[in-house]
Amino acid sequence: MATIEKEIQKRILVLDGAMGTMLQRYKFEEEDFRGERFKDWSSPVKGNNDLLSITQPDAVKEVHEAYFQAGADIVETNTFSGTTIAMADYGMEELVYELNYQSAKIAKEVADEFSAREPYKPRFVAGAMGPTNRTASMSPDVNDPGFRAVTFDELRIAYREQAEALVDGGADILLVETIFDTLNAKAALFAIEEVKEEKDIDIPVMVSGTITDASGRTLSGQTVEAFLISISHIPLLSVGFNCALGADQLKPYLSRLSKKTEFFTSAHPNAGLPNAFGEYDQTPEEMQQLIESYLEDNLVNIIGGCCGTTPDHIKLIAEAAARYQPRQILAYL
Repeated sequence: MATIEKEIQKRILVLDGAMGTMLQRYKFEEEDFRGERFKDWSSPVKGNNDLLSITQPDAVKEVHEAYFQAGADIVETNTFSGTTIAMADYGMEELVYELNYQSAKIAKEVADEFSAREPYKPRFVAGAMGPTNRTASMSPDVNDPGFRAVTFDELRIAYREQAEALVDGGADILLVETIFDTLNAKAALFAIEEVKEEKDIDIPVMVSGTITDASGRTLSGQTVEAFLISISHIPLLSVGFNCALGADQLKPYLSRLSKKTEFFTSAHPNAGLPNAFGEYDQTPEEMQQLIESYLEDNLVNIIGGCCGTTPDHIKLIAEAAARYQPRQILAYL
């Protein structure tokens, strides 16, 4: 069987684009999010995209199919907010295992279909583990700098449940992404190591941070180098950046990262910066041109898209990636 570790040495792998951007196209309303099962739920659930893996599984499946058809090697599960901490906003903490399991199952079924159809290009599923809506390093209360809305152990427990369900559902990789607080990420990585030990498995792990502004730092204040040092004690498949910035703004930070790590590197930037209405205007052609500079400078092993990107963006990114060799690292030379 093909493994992600073997395939990443052969070529630049293509990650999918935005799940949320695609699901918005369906224009689902409250009753669509609820479905029959949750029609009497006590609180509004519109906007809970993870829930759609249960109530609108065909839509989630169609999004995965569209990205694989566009040339993606890896799709992310529809589980960005799939922790008890994030699901508390909807009172749906007890659904976390099911949400993650079903999301991974849907993605894996689609991946297996494409792999069977094109065995020369195996497809993989990355279990998406988002940052949650709380931060362990900073206080949300300006009048109480010592206050924390969540503890390391609370995060660890929440991430452990998510990781277990993603693995059970068939994820090939676990992707800890959009990291704005590295302490949150360390809790996720600790939880993953616990799951790996308990299940006696060695599932590959990707880590992707986010640079929040022109300061070149994460929200919790870390530079590229500090972020890398903070997570390098874990054996990772890849480390990289996603979200927050467009491809052109992200490049200098990715370049610094690429020069300082022996892990494989990844990037999935936004389709530019949002406009005044919060929408992304960068065309697939514009984004392809910017991504091509990553490839020319040998910065990445995995490339994809984040907010605002669609299968049209991924198609052109995949076409560009096919023209270049993957970034080489010393450990694999």
